[in-house]
Amino acid sequence: MNIIEVKNVSKKFDDKIVLDNISFTVEEGDIFGLIGPNGAGKSTLINIMTGLLDANGGTVVIGGFDIRKDTLKAKEFFGLVPQELALIESVSAYDNLEFFGSLYGLRGKLLKERVNYALDITGLSEKKKEKVKKFSGGMKRRLNLAAAIMHQPKILILDEPTVGIDPHSRNHIFEFLKGINREYNTTIIYTSHYMEEVEYLCNNIFIIDEGKEIAYGSKKNVKSMISSNNKVNLKVENISKELIDGIKAMDGVIDCEYSHDEINLLVEESSFKLEPLLKILENNHSTIKSINVEEPNLEEVFLALTGKRLRD
Repeated sequence: MNIIEVKNVSKKFDDKIVLDNISFTVEEGDIFGLIGPNGAGKSTLINIMTGLLDANGGTVVIGGFDIRKDTLKAKEFFGLVPQELALIESVSAYDNLEFFGSLYGLRGKLLKERVNYALDITGLSEKKKEKVKKFSGGMKRRLNLAAAIMHQPKILILDEPTVGIDPHSRNHIFEFLKGINREYNTTIIYTSHYMEEVEYLCNNIFIIDEGKEIAYGSKKNVKSMISSNNKVNLKVENISKELIDGIKAMDGVIDCEYSHDEINLLVEESSFKLEPLLKILENNHSTIKSINVEEPNLEEVFLALTGKRLRD
């Protein structure tokens, strides 16, 4: 079931087109990556999806509710982690969450339970009495995340949540997101210009650049837009001419390069099979020391589709 539907969304600022007829859907329980370089239109699209900004055209439906016509009902479905920190730095982490929880209508015992839950799940329980102004950048990001989950939303939208934070906090955020997706079926929209984060977290992706759709679909399908070929690297003992000739004759082998102890193959994913390769190695009395299969990564896909590096 689609929990988010974005259809033909466009946005102009003066005469500049920032979003140009953007459409996609997100299934309930998905981790969906919205990726593109700085200035691609990601934050503008998020602001439209969450009702913070009106589109010039198109519709956004959240949980069956139009974000413009049924704004309050649609907003009940999501928690937003904005790119800019939205915290009160002069008070404690606990007081911040009490305040944000009260805005969601939480009171009394339930409010306290949700505050403690949010602190625990983001790894901030031991720091709950400290003033936020003493927090590191990574701890502030995690508290920002805690504020967004106080009402246990069905959808969590994160706009560049790891900008400027340390690796420990980044990993904590990743594990937290995977955990709530797995345990509570929380749908996650993750925007980033760090392609390796999206590669690790997301199932389906939408690539945007200069306000236009560049690619949309599962990671596998998007990667296949530039190539259906994989690279296979073998560390091998006893490489002979007969072995190389046998490998080159295999179905699915496009190219074969080798040295005294290494073989590098370019193979067609749909037709190359590992079992015949292992048989050829056995028949030639060659021993595999290691084998590695490498797909195209999303950074390579983006560069091929747009002609620019993601962080340009």
